[in-house]
Parts: sequence; structure tokens; C-alpha cells
Amino acid sequence: MIPSIQNSYDITGARATRHKVLRNTYWLLALSMVPTVLGAIIGVTMHVPVLRGGMGFLLFMLIAFGFIAAIEKTKESAAGVAVLLAFTFFMGLMLTPLLTYTLRYANGPALIMTAFGGTACVFAVMASIATVSKRDFSGLSSWLTAGVIVLLLAAVANIFLGLTALQLVISVLAIGIFSAFILFDVQRIVNGGETNYITATLSIYLDVYNIFTSLLQLLGFTAGSRD
Repeated sequence: MIPSIQNSYDITGARATRHKVLRNTYWLLALSMVPTVLGAIIGVTMHVPVLRGGMGFLLFMLIAFGFIAAIEKTKESAAGVAVLLAFTFFMGLMLTPLLTYTLRYANGPALIMTAFGGTACVFAVMASIATVSKRDFSGLSSWLTAGVIVLLLAAVANIFLGLTALQLVISVLAIGIFSAFILFDVQRIVNGGETNYITATLSIYLDVYNIFTSLLQLLGFTAGSRD
């Protein structure tokens, strides 16, 4: 009887821990949108110069991975939250070229709001499925990683090729891949595979960020109006 009671306590405690990590992740994810929006507003209104082309992409990746490494190093302390929020501000600044281009359309603000709403819907649906589904999505890991590598290679190639059709394909694939990543990342928290809410927030933030940018690019190509 005693071992059974102890096992019951262990299961209850594990569930409480997973719930706490998931709750903190969602709160921090919501908070991370504030510096992202602030960075985007500053970038657009102050016309912050952002490097373009191959060199710009390389510099962006170096800074982004530098932030990610710093977040990983500080994830067990409050400093990790500060570094994460600084990273999301930087990512907001990096939206400057895309937002500036989109706002040149007559319906630019509507496109941005549509992309935001669409991203929120995708997140809500995928997070709900990951939370309630009994299906194990851990097997997606290797496929999704391979998909991201393909996307990166295609994006680098298109920097030099500049093909609209290829960019459309990249955007569609990115939406699909990072939507699946939400399934994977949220379920890892639910199943106890991820116990640090800062790391969890970083993963899901990148999923949401990539879905938003890809969806906005897709909307610009297909629904942007010059009139």
C-alpha cells in the first residue's frame, strides 16, 4: 500500500511540474512578444539599416546563434529571461525589411494583422493538439531537423537567385515545418522531456516567429495590393 501511495504522489508531483513549466513557458512567450513588437516598431519608424544579401544573412546568423548560446548558458537563472527578451528585441529589429516592404502595399497593415492572426490560430491549434493528443510526435524530430536544413540551404541559394517562385515554396514549406515543430516542442513539455521554461520558450518563439514571417511573405506575394 505504501509504495502505491508514494507512486501516486510521484505522478501527481510530476504532472504539477510539467504544468508549471508549460504555464511559465506560455507566460514568457507572451512577454517575449512585447520586445519583439517594440523592436519592429523602432526598426520601421527609425528606418534602422539591416544588412542584406549573403553577408547580411551570415551576420544575422552569427548574432542569433550568439544569443541562443548565451540563453543556453544562463537558462538556470533570471539572467536567462533578460537575455531571451534581448534576443526577441533583436528579432523584432530583424523584421524591419519585411515589414517595410509589406507596408508599401495599400493593404499592408491588413496583411500584417492577417499574418499575426493566422499565426496565433496555427499556434492555438497545434498547441492544443500537442496537449491533448495521445499520439507521440517525438519521431518528427529527425524529419523536422532535415527540413530546416533544406530550408536554410534554399534560403541561402535564393539570396543569389532571387526567384519569386522559390521564395513562395520556401514560405509554404516553412509554415508546414514550424507548425509541426510546435507540436513537437509543446508535447516535449507536456511529456516532461523539457523542464526548463526558458529553453522551451525559445524553441516555441522561433517556431512562431518563422510561421509569422513566412505567412506574411506569402500574403504579400498573393494578396498584396498596390492600389
